[in-house]
Amino acid sequence: MSILDQNIEKARTYMQPFVEAGVLNHIDGQTVPAHSGALMDTISPVDGTKLADVAKSDAVDIDAAVAAAKAAFRGWSQTPGAERRNILIKVAEAIEARAEEIAFTECMDTGQALRFMSKAAIRGAANFRFFADQAPGAEDGEVSRTPTQMNTTSRRPVGPVGVITPWNTPFMLSTWKIAPALAAGCTVVHKPAEFSPMTAKLLVEIAESAGLPPGVLNVVNGLGETAGKRLTEHPDIKAIAFVGESRTGSMIMKQGADTLKRVHFELGGKNPVIIFDDADIDRAVDAAVFMIYSLNGERCTSSSRLLVQSTIYDEVCARVADAAKRIKVGHPLDPDTVVGPLIHPVHEEKVLSYFVKAKDQGATIAAGGEKVGDQGSFVAPTLFTNARNDMSIAQEEIFGPVLTAISFDTEDDALEMANDTQYGLAAYLWTNDLNRAIRMTDELQAGMMWVNSENIRHLPSPFGGVKASGIGRDGGDWSFDFYMETVNVSFPRAEHRIPKLGG
Repeated sequence: MSILDQNIEKARTYMQPFVEAGVLNHIDGQTVPAHSGALMDTISPVDGTKLADVAKSDAVDIDAAVAAAKAAFRGWSQTPGAERRNILIKVAEAIEARAEEIAFTECMDTGQALRFMSKAAIRGAANFRFFADQAPGAEDGEVSRTPTQMNTTSRRPVGPVGVITPWNTPFMLSTWKIAPALAAGCTVVHKPAEFSPMTAKLLVEIAESAGLPPGVLNVVNGLGETAGKRLTEHPDIKAIAFVGESRTGSMIMKQGADTLKRVHFELGGKNPVIIFDDADIDRAVDAAVFMIYSLNGERCTSSSRLLVQSTIYDEVCARVADAAKRIKVGHPLDPDTVVGPLIHPVHEEKVLSYFVKAKDQGATIAAGGEKVGDQGSFVAPTLFTNARNDMSIAQEEIFGPVLTAISFDTEDDALEMANDTQYGLAAYLWTNDLNRAIRMTDELQAGMMWVNSENIRHLPSPFGGVKASGIGRDGGDWSFDFYMETVNVSFPRAEHRIPKLGG
């Protein structure tokens, strides 16, 4: 039996509980179906077959989950930070103990390659460990003094919060939102993406097995227009953390407006990787290829626009095209696979539509540009060349293994092209000129920039975008700024004259 066949058998074993019982909700410590009994399918991106039934919840189920989170909030928020830390460390350990199960389940539910998903659980555990260590000091503030007053600031958890996560790398992204919320003392209602619901149920089960009290983390499956809408409108949900499309983020803002709900959005991107002719071309090409073709290109920080100085444009494009053609497309559980199937036929159709647009608008397809095989949602790693920055393939988020290469002449040209988009999440700059690097990063409109590097996360640093790419920052203390309110208490240091009115 091949390694792939062995892995498929393991995956079937791990997913058997979902096959038998479905992917149900988890509310107040209990696994429950949608109150209506309604179900929807989650399907395999590999061949389109049904993986399991999923609870198709609505407002009634959200209300039950919010009630549980509200009831649990007082106890959890008043649990000392050191105790919360101990519980969250145990959650991290429990995640690590089930890392293979999480990875295999995620591969089958999302189509992401095992070589990347094998690290998903480890990164999720790292998120819990990092924020666990911040929990004891989460409420800390500062003291300021004047001759007559002493002001003390502190932070308090905002209350029950809603977390809405996307279908790409859902386990890791769920922990990225949920871990700081729990560390801050908030309780959570989590609505996972309907395309990839499985590992959200694993996470809540793992967390409660590690000692997280019932009701602190609740999971409700359903569609965005029903379950998601009720969550964003619910008056007892004090904040919404959302990862997904910019258009959906705008809808959530509108839905939460009546309750003045605070929002944290990590949204779309059309991120440039800018390569100047003085760069280390070997490293720059490797980084550009990695950042667009890893994770099936279904990542918000992918380097989906390749801006190359004209003097090296042909060479860089030839190298990228050669790499793209040699990338293995295949079953996500095959250890050799780099690009697996896209998440869903609906998304595959969207990505394929840009191959037609590229041809219609005059771009050249230097690699890929086609569906792979007759089954599943497989798409070849693709490179568009001879493109302009005003083409839809350069302006719209394709969210697949698709790269658009554009030539520039001068530094000013590169800067103008890089900023000429509605998005501003990430940017990657390749140059050995330090002064140029400083000038460019001062002017680039992006929330995160990497110089001479691919995306390397540093958990204490802020993560987020500008323009249509998001509101707010994750990471380090920035996460607590969202999940906690800052309050000030003033004490007199000396008696002072109070203005007297009416006398």
